[in-house]
Amino acid sequence: MRLFALFLALGFAFGQSLPAQVFGLAFREEGGAWVYEGSGKRFVYVPGVGWAEPLGNWPAPEGERLPLEVLKALGYFQVPEVGVRFGNQGRAFRLVLDLPTSSPHAPKEGTGRGSARLLLPYLAPQALEVPWPQGLSASVRLLPEGTELTLSAPGKLLRYRLFPLENPPRLVLDLYLLAPEVEEALAPGVRYREVWAFTPEPLRLYLVEAERGRLLPVGTPGKRALPKDLAPGALVVLNGGYFDPKTATPIGLWVQDGVTVAYPFGRAALMWDDFAFFLGLPRFEAVVAGPKGERVRVGVNASRARYTAHTVPGPVGREGEEVALVREDRVVALLPAPAELPPGAWALTFPKGAPPFPLALGDRLSLYGRLDPPFRYALEGGPLLLQEGRYAFDPDKENFKDPRPLLAVAPQAAVAWTKEGRLWLLVSEPTTPGVLARALLALGAWNALRMDGGGSAQLWVKGALRSPSSGSPRPVVSVLALFAP
Repeated sequence: MRLFALFLALGFAFGQSLPAQVFGLAFREEGGAWVYEGSGKRFVYVPGVGWAEPLGNWPAPEGERLPLEVLKALGYFQVPEVGVRFGNQGRAFRLVLDLPTSSPHAPKEGTGRGSARLLLPYLAPQALEVPWPQGLSASVRLLPEGTELTLSAPGKLLRYRLFPLENPPRLVLDLYLLAPEVEEALAPGVRYREVWAFTPEPLRLYLVEAERGRLLPVGTPGKRALPKDLAPGALVVLNGGYFDPKTATPIGLWVQDGVTVAYPFGRAALMWDDFAFFLGLPRFEAVVAGPKGERVRVGVNASRARYTAHTVPGPVGREGEEVALVREDRVVALLPAPAELPPGAWALTFPKGAPPFPLALGDRLSLYGRLDPPFRYALEGGPLLLQEGRYAFDPDKENFKDPRPLLAVAPQAAVAWTKEGRLWLLVSEPTTPGVLARALLALGAWNALRMDGGGSAQLWVKGALRSPSSGSPRPVVSVLALFAP
């Protein structure tokens, strides 16, 4: 932001006259005199004679126009005078009052549909000369108690934020001209909304709010398609969880109608039955069945144990371990760790020379798993954003080895719900997950989980993409599909 000083001395030389209404005064002619009255004050000037009330050799007014310096000399203003600077600060138009001394000011903010009025508790005559941004007009009055701004931005949502800064002391006014919010009924108990959240910067969210409906995780591992094409009969479709971009292998828990489609990866998941939703790190029990029906409990992916099942393509196992590669429930290779897990296979790692039971190439090996407690549906995303009305964003608690995607400013997809049980499926304009968490908290969300973000973040409503996109919509592997109640 380039904030530049503006010293508007040219407009306020001694004797500069302004309409009486700018000072909150009414003007009238009475018995050949000019009377200016308001705010408990009365000033009278007799043309050709001079000032009668109060007496004094002050510069003459010009009909209804009064010299600013006369009112200053007469003690009309009860607040100190300050200089004004202005410029652009990101999305905001910023006005800065340079204060003579440090003074406590409580932050103040507000939002109006096309208009707002506020009082700056200082005399700021330079505000009369500010070139307001296109689409915003301002009426400025210099009153005894301060500078009053009456702002108008037809067709816009007008947001203001007034707050102090120190070293040097300043009072800052940020003004935002924002697109209006949107609300559209989709079905009984379901509506589409475009809303602003403030953290304190404005963030626009593209959101479907549902009080009822049927939510399903939809897709096929190994196959990608546009979200709308994965669930063509759905009212609303939000992109789902993470996947390996090379192989379209889902990364994270996916339970479809009680059947485990993909296994946990150590991140928070959405779990639900009917229209009752839960968030958290899933408790998952996994078991491997051996060639003779032997069964042993195993860890899964990031939840390592003595015996660990791996389901995501890439390097698996550690030095000192062995790897059994399994495809279609048959051991196809026994390798030293680390080994490369190809797509379409899974692997069992175990201490070198100590498998859970004797293994040979061609042996049958099966992986089973279930949620505890069981849920009919689940889809892993992460990280967790909100939990029971509290900010919960802490990716260190989840299996995010590379923090860079969570620090990048990008569109964010999320699922959330209010304390009253209204479900939100949403995509934000570009931001970070931490900022999104604060935005959702400010809007009244009770729980919230980030789903896949960046180019995958998409909200489709009745087959049309409603969230903004900088390019062609991206095919994904899984979606959350909301069907009409």
